This record gives sequence, structure tokens and C-alpha cells, in this order.
Amino acid sequence: MKEVMRQLPREKIIYFGDTARTPYGPRTSQEVVQFTREIVDYLIQFQPKMIVIACNTATAVALNDIRSRVAVPVVGVINPGARAAIGKTVTGCVGVIGTVGTIKSGAYEQALRELSPHVQVVSESCPQFVPLVERGNFRSIETYDVVRDSISHMRSYPIDCLILGCTHYPFLAETISEVMGSEVNLISSADETAREISTILQDKRKLARNDQVPVHQFFCSGDPLMFKMIAQQWLGEQIDLTPVVWQVPNIS
Repeated sequence: MKEVMRQLPREKIIYFGDTARTPYGPRTSQEVVQFTREIVDYLIQFQPKMIVIACNTATAVALNDIRSRVAVPVVGVINPGARAAIGKTVTGCVGVIGTVGTIKSGAYEQALRELSPHVQVVSESCPQFVPLVERGNFRSIETYDVVRDSISHMRSYPIDCLILGCTHYPFLAETISEVMGSEVNLISSADETAREISTILQDKRKLARNDQVPVHQFFCSGDPLMFKMIAQQWLGEQIDLTPVVWQVPNIS
């Protein structure tokens, strides 16, 4: 969202964070598809001109399903991230870290190989990262130890680009960079995804043209205070954040 706000400052964003049911990574594909359907069904009432699935796990397993259910364009975050990595790698060896669900799906490896058939892909699931971020624990001895134990072995490969294959992981970027070394480029899909959004809206002649500052709306399914703290820390003073809790039925 931060990158979309930067690149497309006139666009109004309606953001939903399913904080009550995170992390999606350990859940079954069927659960993730069902949760994504519920959220999209909720968002459709606002008549959006586009849906962005800003979650790697949901993109990996639910993107095509959602595209078949709605009439507006639906954008995921995996292909944009893969394009960014292929554009920057020199060694031809790309690392991918993500949730168990994202890594198990092989979605990044498939996307990378479609762009560059001979690319070497080194993947690792990091199930402990999302809970750290959800607690707001971005920088601590515990965080460093968890990141080191999870990915330091990847340094034995000639990786020069590491895809942060979960939208929580940029919160840990400083620590990840410390562990991997400054010579490894950390790739977030945010920049490329925002470009794709812009291209599609421009092609469909739906870019916002007014000069008014948009009023964004935030919804979350879990603790609004924690949501607000993390969102304000990440987005700074760019918005006046007032999260609204949506009570999702049948939360498990």
C-alpha cells in the first residue's frame, strides 16, 4: 500500500488486513481460498475498479479463483516480484523466502523460470517471521537469532537477489540484510506491483484524474490497536489511520 500511495497518490485505497486469521502460510489451500473469497466479497460492496491481492500465499493459491469470480481486474504480487528479481540478478541465482504455503506452491519458482528458464532458484520457508512482525518485533536480539537460524545457510549459494516472498517480510528487511550481506539485493514486489496497477488502470482509462487528496479506508479482522500501531509505524504520517474491525464469521 505504501508504494501504491507513492506512485499513485490520487487513488483511493480500501485496505483489508485479515489480522485475526494470520498467518496464512501454514493453512490449507482450501482455507486460504475461502478466506480470500470472503474478503473480496466484502470489498466488492465498495465497487472497486481493481482488486489487489497483496499477500503472496493468497496470490499463489487463490488468484485465478478470484479472477473468475469478479468483473474487475485482479492483480497479485508474485509475478511482479519475479520480474524485479530477473531484472536485477547478475549471477543468475535468486533466493526466495516465504511462508510454508507460498514456498510449497512453487509459484515463485514457476514465475522465475517462465521469465528465465536457466535461473537457479533457492527457496526457504520461514514460518517464524510473520509472528514476529505481528507482534511488532522488528528489531531485537530474538529477531536477529530467528532470521539467522532460518536463512544464514542460504549464503552458501551465489545468491545476489533475495525475494521477500511475504508482504510481512519488508518489516524485517534490515535484519535480513545483516544476515545475508549487503551484496544481496532484497526484492520486494511492492514497486513492480504498483507499476502493474498503474499500467492496467491507464490502459482501461480508469486512473484517478482529480486533484483531491483521497481518504483511504482501513479494515481489519483482528486487534485494531496492534494493527494501527504497525500501520502507522510503516506508513508514517501519510494518512490519518482509523482502523475499523470487521467481525469475520467462523474464525478458526
